[in-house]
Amino acid sequence: MKFSRKSLNQKTVAGWVKAMKHNSVVRWWIVGLFFTFVNVPILWLFDKILPIPSWLAWLLHSERTDRMPSWLALVLASEVVTIARFFVNDRWVFGYIFPTWQRLWQYHVANVGSYVIWFSVSLLLRYTYSIDIVVAGLIGTVFSVGLSMVTNFLWIWRKPKIDNKK
Repeated sequence: MKFSRKSLNQKTVAGWVKAMKHNSVVRWWIVGLFFTFVNVPILWLFDKILPIPSWLAWLLHSERTDRMPSWLALVLASEVVTIARFFVNDRWVFGYIFPTWQRLWQYHVANVGSYVIWFSVSLLLRYTYSIDIVVAGLIGTVFSVGLSMVTNFLWIWRKPKIDNKK
């Protein structure tokens, strides 16, 4: 049997497409990576671009008088991305046609643990080592992924147990 370079490449692409179609873990990683990169410009926008009134900066104990504090930029960016990621995960990764309040609530609860890890690492790097908040946020993501994966697959979107005794 002869193999041409073209047929091997077509089989490789077809294999990846099949893996994405039938493997929720692969799709989960694609969504996670996509939203990690989406989070960067959103965090940058909140931290570097959007002004806030000076009285609000004072009230929030911001280190800058014209911008929101870095901790608030982290909170806002993560919530925007969390809500968008929930809808994509619910539909494309796990195949639910309609989202439910229960899964959205569970997703937020599950994200709290991952968020605490992400937030803590990000702020530790920002304020202890003076690393830019965007870079610190990316490093924090690396630390929080494991917990997120476990809670997503084993709690929120776990497959129901089938009772074979019936």
